[in-house]
Amino acid sequence: MNNERPTGWPGEPIEPPGLGEIEAAARRLDGTIVRTPLIRLRDQESDPRILLKPETLQPIGSFKVRGVGNWALGLDRSEAAKGLSTTSAGNTAQALGYMGQQLGVSSRSMVPDNLHAAKRAAIEAYGTELVGVSMTDLMLYMFDELWRAEPHCYLNPWGEPDMISGHGTIGLEVYEDLPTVDSVFVPVGGGALISGVGAALKALKPDVKVFAVQAEVNSALGAAFSAGGATWIEYNETIVEGASTPVITHNMYPMIRSLVDELIVVSEAETKAAMRRLAISDKLVTEGAGAASVAAALKVPLDHRGETVCVVSGGSVDPAVLSSVLS
Repeated sequence: MNNERPTGWPGEPIEPPGLGEIEAAARRLDGTIVRTPLIRLRDQESDPRILLKPETLQPIGSFKVRGVGNWALGLDRSEAAKGLSTTSAGNTAQALGYMGQQLGVSSRSMVPDNLHAAKRAAIEAYGTELVGVSMTDLMLYMFDELWRAEPHCYLNPWGEPDMISGHGTIGLEVYEDLPTVDSVFVPVGGGALISGVGAALKALKPDVKVFAVQAEVNSALGAAFSAGGATWIEYNETIVEGASTPVITHNMYPMIRSLVDELIVVSEAETKAAMRRLAISDKLVTEGAGAASVAAALKVPLDHRGETVCVVSGGSVDPAVLSSVLS
């Protein structure tokens, strides 16, 4: 891939959601999502100040139900009746299927053709129609707005404002449960999660540090920070698939840049070690992106991060991959 590829959708850069919008999302989502607790990472002899926000406890096992739910519940009945559609590496499609069932409408998602069998089965369990394509074709489907030709009501998985506001409810809950929070570590795919969480926490506690986390082999955010704007990178296979994209769009980049204090990249080995630790010591089964925040926090000295919250974003891991990691 190269910089001649389109790097975003038409229109101006997206503004961070206001605190009022995030609070409204929390009210809308009441009864649809789980208010996940903060739990202390176990076996912390040297780093006793890491807490986990286990979004694996959500109905679909992922934070995505917050953003997708806020968007879907805000649709007019006539729009929702068209059926819901998106593009996804797995968890957004699961959330879309879940909300489709809640609203009694159909759902459809374009997904990477290398999506592992466990995630595919989890999505199809909600009756969602899947269309598998290459990661490049999936990106171009979004950027070229080919979804406009379909009859469904389409969710932009990266730049939909209601989705970002929904994800921001995580930040609200973190602050309510831990007003002394010094830093938060958040995995970054397209950037909607960190934008919502960062916007909420910065509004409530401006000096909180927001650490972005990505796969070392696919850090589109690192490339964007170096270039000062959206740029494409070559996409590599990684266990951190949910925090790994070939581009951060120009629509999202200014918002992410304004909210993120530091970027931490994690290796495959570091991520697998965190997955093992969470499964064995903390009894939390996570996917690579879900464990990446913990892997990143463990790399940062305590005196630099202070009281730390790691967003454990999801638990949709292929059983074969998990077995390999644990052994």
